[in-house]
Formats: sequence, structure tokens, C-alpha cells
Amino acid sequence: MTTGPTSAALEFDPARLDAFLRSALPGRTGGAMALERISGGQSNPTFFLSYPDAGTRLVLRKKPPGPLLPSAHAVEREYRILTALAGSHVPVPPVLLLHEQDDVVGTPFYLMERLEGRVFHDTALPGVSSDDRRALYFAMADTLAALHRFDWQAAGLADFGKPGNYYARQLRRWGGQWRETKTRPIPAIERAIDWLSENLDESADTTIVHGDFRLGNLMFAPDRPQIVAVLDWELATLGHPLSDVAFSCLPWHSTPTMYAGIVGLDRAALGIPTQAEYLERYCAAAGRTSGPGRFHLAFSLFRFAVILDGIAARAKSGNAAAENAVAVGAMAESFALRADAVINDKS
Repeated sequence: MTTGPTSAALEFDPARLDAFLRSALPGRTGGAMALERISGGQSNPTFFLSYPDAGTRLVLRKKPPGPLLPSAHAVEREYRILTALAGSHVPVPPVLLLHEQDDVVGTPFYLMERLEGRVFHDTALPGVSSDDRRALYFAMADTLAALHRFDWQAAGLADFGKPGNYYARQLRRWGGQWRETKTRPIPAIERAIDWLSENLDESADTTIVHGDFRLGNLMFAPDRPQIVAVLDWELATLGHPLSDVAFSCLPWHSTPTMYAGIVGLDRAALGIPTQAEYLERYCAAAGRTSGPGRFHLAFSLFRFAVILDGIAARAKSGNAAAENAVAVGAMAESFALRADAVINDKS
């Protein structure tokens, strides 16, 4: 989910979408349709869609146009996990429909209700009181714990991924993506691949993992530090819970210029908990005795570096979802060097 309008042109005919919705959503499509592309995301193109005369306010998410990696941008999986989590302790937007053909907007897409709330892309949380900053971070820990306690087998998600060997499979996946799409040599990524291969976490812990669990993918209530929705589920699968936890720790390993991290800020004055306090809160809520270690943190930094370089690759091919994709992709080396620092930190 993203937060602001953009001037980028539509890649599909809105009249065709309007005609489809008038048939698919009877009673919710009175008057003229309004459609607004939302900027800020690097993943599946997202649009605010409304019929003001009918009081209908929706969000549409679709695959990007053009050639894609086989497993990428799976809006069908997003729809499935959102449906499964409805009514659970993990807050998600209510979904309305999934259209798996290309005939309406050029790719598969799904629709969900538009919720009202705040999305913070700056992890320093400007404009928020110090008490609320602390509460917002702890709400993130509690919600992630609720996701990892969700009974995925009872929810019919046993085939949503492969239990076990998660990190081995992930290292093959992201290492393979790096080799296939890299835009330039980044030796720190190569070093990370070697070290991670030699230090794999081979434990069999399995939960639903979000895959991109971070502050910017959470929507908070307009007036209190409560999460009303977890957004952007395209990377969700069955996997090792500490992968989500480590990824959510990236603000403590990046600067404000590196994807709006908090390194170098006076975090105590801001009211932001330490990484140790955040992990203690998560472990208490999740019923775990320990959080992520050096391997898990290094892997998350490595994976994010590959993701960022992938954004740069899409920008070079003219197939990126956000207007700032080139600048974001340039941060790949910075995160790879952070992975280096974690790997070499023997403390």
C-alpha cells in the first residue's frame, strides 16, 4: 500500500475496468468511477478506485506490465493470504474479488476495501510523540508475533509454501535472482552469498511469513498507535519466522538516507526502543526464547540489497512501479556493505 498520487500514465483502459466492475459489483458502482495511481511502492502497481456517488472506496492491486520473473508479483497469492487471515488477530484489509485473466487491466488484479489510517515510510516517525513512537514499534512486534502464531494448517494453507529448508531455498532464490538480473558488480553481495552458504540456519521452524514486514507496510489508526492493516503480501509464504523478524530490524542497521533508517539518530530522545527491546517484546508475544542472530540479520540485509538492485534492473528496462526506482536501486551496495558489517561483527 502506498500513499500519494503520481502523474504516471495508466497502462490500461479505465473504461474497460469500469464496465467490468459495474457487472462484478452490483450496488457499489453508481455514478462516475474515479481512479488514482498511488506512488511510493516498488512492487505491484496500486490504485485508489472509487465511486463517490455510491460511497465506494477501494484499492486495486495488479501485476506490473511487461515480462516478469515466474514467481514475482503474485497477486493471486496476496488475495489468498488476505482471505485466509480475515477475522484473525492479524489485521488485513477486506478483499472483494480476484480476477486472474489479462482482459480487464492487462494483468491479473484484485480489489480490497480502502481503509483509513497512517502509513509511515520514515522509520523515525516524524510528527509522532515519543510515547507513541515506542508504542508504534511495539505494536509492530506484537502484530508480527500474531502472524507467526497464526494456525496456517487449520486455515488450509499447507500448500502455501514448503515447510523446512527455508533459508537454503531462499539463498538459492535470491542468489539466482542476483546472478540473472544484477546491474553491476557488487563484491559485498558475493561475499555474503559465500558466508551465508557456510552458516545456514537449517532449523525447521515454519510459520506464515510476510516476506516484507516493515514499518512502511503497516497502516496505523489515524489517532492512536494501533495497527489497522498489514499491507503488501506479495512475498508471503511458509517460511522461517526469524526471517520476518530480522527484516523488520533493518531500521537499526540503516541510516536515514538508506531507506529511511534510524542509525545516527538520537533514538532515546525520539522514544524509539532499542533493537534488543523490540526483539524482547516480539519474543514475549510469540512465545520464543530467542530472536534473530548474526546469520538472520546478514541474510535480510543481503536479500534487501538484491531486491534493491532488482528495482534498478526494472528501472533500466522501463518496467519499474515507482518513479524513484533508479535512486532506490542505487542503495543496493549500501545494504550489502551493512551485511558485511554484521557478518564481521564477532561481538
